[in-house]
Amino acid sequence: MNSNSANIRKTLFPLSESYDHAWIRQNSLGENVLYNLESLTEVMEFREGMRVLDLGCGTGVSAIFLAKEFGVEVWAIDQYIQPSENFRRIKEMNCEHSVFPLKLNAKELPFPPCFFDAIVAVDSYMYFGTDERFTPYISQFLKPGGIIGIVDICFNKEINYLFELPEFLRHNYQDKWYFVHSLEWWVKMWNKTGHLKIMNSEITPQNDFIKAEYIRDFSQKKKMDAIAEALQKDSDGLINIFRMIAQRSEKAIELGNYSNEN
Repeated sequence: MNSNSANIRKTLFPLSESYDHAWIRQNSLGENVLYNLESLTEVMEFREGMRVLDLGCGTGVSAIFLAKEFGVEVWAIDQYIQPSENFRRIKEMNCEHSVFPLKLNAKELPFPPCFFDAIVAVDSYMYFGTDERFTPYISQFLKPGGIIGIVDICFNKEINYLFELPEFLRHNYQDKWYFVHSLEWWVKMWNKTGHLKIMNSEITPQNDFIKAEYIRDFSQKKKMDAIAEALQKDSDGLINIFRMIAQRSEKAIELGNYSNEN
């Protein structure tokens, strides 16, 4: 890592850069999750003692970061990572009294309504949040006035037909990219039911740097995943990273048993 690159990282991500890079890479499922999360925290307020739900937390790195940096309590849920594995990492970072790992499906949550002050989803929301009924479903777990924030991948335009795609995405779009949408699509989705009031929606200011880091990290590992390969070929900037936060409104939520219908 050259000194110029290190200085850029410290300027863009002063909190994330205090964590050991080897530890982050070892516990990463893809990109540097802390960079995306720190970008979200620039526009999303966290206060000590808040109850936070971390949706699709992966290896728990994001939950650990929130607990250590902001003094919040985090319920860290993931459908695939064993809670015992995440608890080991949580305990190593002395967060066992503030981060609670659970193995749960995001559409089958056991929490009571209005339980959380905030909900976050870093690099995960697009896998379960594109269903129109998920917006009111997840909103019910927020207190009125509570905040939800996501960071994820988007296209710079909505894709309706395969011929609109560049050649490098056409071969696996229907397997790996069909759930990726434009930022405008996400804004419309969250606005539809009136349960959320959008406070911020934009391509992250660190977008170009984070994408370059994603490619670099996978190149150093001498392997690629679908996203890294696509980013490397994306000369026109079709693929970007966005952040969006919204506040739960006072509107009542009447949903029925959502989980049994999905």
